[in-house]
Amino acid sequence: MSDFLYAERLEQIIKTTKLLLICMLLLLTGCASIPSDSEVAGDPWESYNRSVDGFNEGVDQYVAIPLAEAYQVVTPDVVDHGVSNFFGNLLDVNSAVNNLFQLKIDRAVSDVVRVMINSTIGLFGFFDIASDLNLPSYKEDFGQTLGYWGVGSGPYFVLPFLGPSSVRDTVGLLADVMMNPLTLANLTAAESAVATSVYYIDRRADLLEAVALINEAAIDPYAFIRDAYLQQRISLVYDGDPPMSDEEELMMDEDFEDELDEDF
Repeated sequence: MSDFLYAERLEQIIKTTKLLLICMLLLLTGCASIPSDSEVAGDPWESYNRSVDGFNEGVDQYVAIPLAEAYQVVTPDVVDHGVSNFFGNLLDVNSAVNNLFQLKIDRAVSDVVRVMINSTIGLFGFFDIASDLNLPSYKEDFGQTLGYWGVGSGPYFVLPFLGPSSVRDTVGLLADVMMNPLTLANLTAAESAVATSVYYIDRRADLLEAVALINEAAIDPYAFIRDAYLQQRISLVYDGDPPMSDEEELMMDEDFEDELDEDF
């Protein structure tokens, strides 16, 4: 479901979208109240979100998918996997920083070791040697870091080109862009555009089948992706063990009472 689904996110063209995202962030933080993660953040901007989602679908259909399909045709599997591993290695740098911010020292150390191994023995991350050594990849982001420290997700928000997000995750996205090694490397605009384009084309190619299945199976793909995204983000913030909602606690209490009645 996800992150793709995060289709889970066509994410940012680092240099060209930064100003746009900052402007959006200022607008959002000026008008949005942020509920806790245990509450349903909801979709108060659904009309806007569906409009942007429709725009993103058009970009996906007429630009991203053709490029991704062509990329799959001309790229050998070993190169395809290597490119994915390379960018995954860069994300492990962000993950190490965010795990440190969350005081998850063991995870931060694991991420650092992954980067060291994959950047050297793995030839700049082209080969994922660390996973072969059973070092897990956590891929923590700054949105999760904010959630860890109690910042609620806020309303669901679809970003142009980038896809599903929330007020909190939009803030987190900006921080992650700033911490990304490609940003810190001070690449030229052309180099940054090439690197970012390759990343998103490679990522979209990996999601071709998953997104196609969602579009075929879901009655309302927008609602399906929204609900899956919000649920997954809550799960990620709590490392797979989110607190129960009030409704779930009530159901647990009722089940417990029913068991007591049966026993007596």
